[in-house]
Amino acid sequence: MELVNALGRRKAAVARVFVNEGTGKIIINKRELSVYFPSLLLQYIVKQPLEKLNVAEKYDIKVNLKGGGFKGQAEALRLAIARALVKINPEDKPALKSEGFLTRDPRIVERKKPGRPKARKRFQFSKR
Repeated sequence: MELVNALGRRKAAVARVFVNEGTGKIIINKRELSVYFPSLLLQYIVKQPLEKLNVAEKYDIKVNLKGGGFKGQAEALRLAIARALVKINPEDKPALKSEGFLTRDPRIVERKKPGRPKARKRFQFSKR
């Protein structure tokens, strides 16, 4: 198997993954997964597509992650890994799609409007 790459986005986070056959190591920005994401919940989010297909120990994954916060980065990485797995084996697509791992979450921050403190918040109304 040759190197397979894929892209995942969520909010402002962008994850580029490079998947190779290996022993299950995930390296993010030259750091281990457990160092980059100390939270077990975020590690679980990242590994979800691998666990679903029972291939967690089969591939080495190298990741370039930038932008956003840690939750957005974890979800962007999940999408990128799922897309890479589909490139490797197209028969896995229905299993990943049914779990929602192939859906790009379109929700982003709403822009701030002029004359207001935030996007929707208004200044306190005073009748007199």
